[in-house]
Amino acid sequence: MSVTSDVAVIGAGIIGLSTAYHLARQGLSVTVYESGPPGRGQSAGQSRIFRHAHDDPRLIDLAIRAREQWRGWSEEFGAQLVSDDGSLALGDAAPRRAALLRQAGIPAEDLDSATVREILPALADYDGHAMFDPGGGSIHTRAAIEALSSRFAARVVNEQVISLHHRGDRVTVHAPTTLGEHGAVAVCAGRGTAALARGVGLALPVRLGAHVRVSFATRERVDRLPTLQDGSGVFGATGVYAAAYPDRSGFGLGLSDSVDAHDDGAIDDGPRLTQLASAAAEYVERALPGLDPTPRDVVHCWVTTLPWGDDGVGIWQADGVFAVAGHNLFKHAPVIGEAVATAVRDGRVPAGFAAGERLGAAQ
Repeated sequence: MSVTSDVAVIGAGIIGLSTAYHLARQGLSVTVYESGPPGRGQSAGQSRIFRHAHDDPRLIDLAIRAREQWRGWSEEFGAQLVSDDGSLALGDAAPRRAALLRQAGIPAEDLDSATVREILPALADYDGHAMFDPGGGSIHTRAAIEALSSRFAARVVNEQVISLHHRGDRVTVHAPTTLGEHGAVAVCAGRGTAALARGVGLALPVRLGAHVRVSFATRERVDRLPTLQDGSGVFGATGVYAAAYPDRSGFGLGLSDSVDAHDDGAIDDGPRLTQLASAAAEYVERALPGLDPTPRDVVHCWVTTLPWGDDGVGIWQADGVFAVAGHNLFKHAPVIGEAVATAVRDGRVPAGFAAGERLGAAQ
């Protein structure tokens, strides 16, 4: 089978679908290549954290823009895509990050222990630094993926891309039973991005790993369940994060630790994933008595970090091929997809997103 279009998007996770959305808004024809169901790779799971707080002020500015686009998508698709429950952060970094948010015009609040308890009753007694971002919330990932992917259902090639190469002013895409010819290609393939980019001469400094996130049910029905980031160590762990299910019946929670993987995806320490899942349950027992510590669901996913930080993101270009890589991208997906689409339209990576600018590095 042969296919042609203005642009090929490789990957139907949230970044690929956002890119396809913005390309289509430019009036370009789009083909999406995806080997599995949309959003079941690094975009898998029921929820993600939307937060404005970052150590790089540039990401705060992008988060403000992204939040507006999430609101616009909610109106366009007729479904709430981000909860209004806010984001709670614990730990010594909270006052500094709250100050950065206020400088950007976000009404972040420093909290005392009583207010922390009021905002998240499921949490055990906590005495330490805390901040609350009322504009944060839990992203309803399945609703977002389904809404965006429905726009491109007739334009999806359900095959894995094997390779791509330049052919004159076009880009050829090879899949098992498909040969694609496109004016440009956007590679948004998560773990697979670096390998495909290497075929057109791009070396992406992606560090590959694997991560586990475990879901726990709430013991009682709640009308509010803000996201949680805990860097305090008060409950025996740091780098903890959690986002609520759309119906607030559960919390998807993980530790920031990951298991190293080789470039080919091989993992030497597979049991470590089980240990991390157990550590998440142990944290829930100590820190969140309002949750049942029996695991409800589990998500295993790849981690693709860049050298300049866990929130790092960049776009690389080789003529008509554009590749995006990074970690913790879901919340910024509307503006990252817009940036990739702009790169395709203009033939160059937009300011702020080139790898040399180290977007997401702590300032």
